[in-house]
Amino acid sequence: MEKFIPDIYQKSIYDINYKNLKKRKIKCLCFDLDNTLVPYTETVPTSDIKELFHLLSADFKVIILSNSGKKRLTPFKEILNVDVAYSSRKPFKKKYLKIMNTYGYKPEEIACVGDQIMTDIFGANRNGCVSILVNPMGSKEPATTKFNRFWEKMILKRLAKKSILVRGKYYE
Repeated sequence: MEKFIPDIYQKSIYDINYKNLKKRKIKCLCFDLDNTLVPYTETVPTSDIKELFHLLSADFKVIILSNSGKKRLTPFKEILNVDVAYSSRKPFKKKYLKIMNTYGYKPEEIACVGDQIMTDIFGANRNGCVSILVNPMGSKEPATTKFNRFWEKMILKRLAKKSILVRGKYYE
């Protein structure tokens, strides 16, 4: 169960204390796209995301790490001027290792932000990265995500019983 517990849990990407991440010597931020940065139905980044990414790029390498395909990520790559890792197949290790090798980061220098325990948090934790869970932005999701949410609910229920991770009780 430990691999499903995020290191940090915040309401949204706008509530994360990025200054503390810098103090922890984090050099790279990998963001999930769907329901982490934008709702699943949105096709371009908002002005708030543009502003946030502009600020973050001064201190971090910012990458969008998503299971979505190249076509879905291309507008975000171009508008936000960030690197993307599409079709990542999270929680498998391949794309995480590729990011580490390409940019020369150690696992502990990478923080991964996402809304799903089964893909984002498990993937980050099994690769030794800092894992940050945020609440999903929308309720519309593809069938594969709905399947993952079924298992996620069971995990959350067990973790909540032990007061380890309770929805709405945020921590750093």
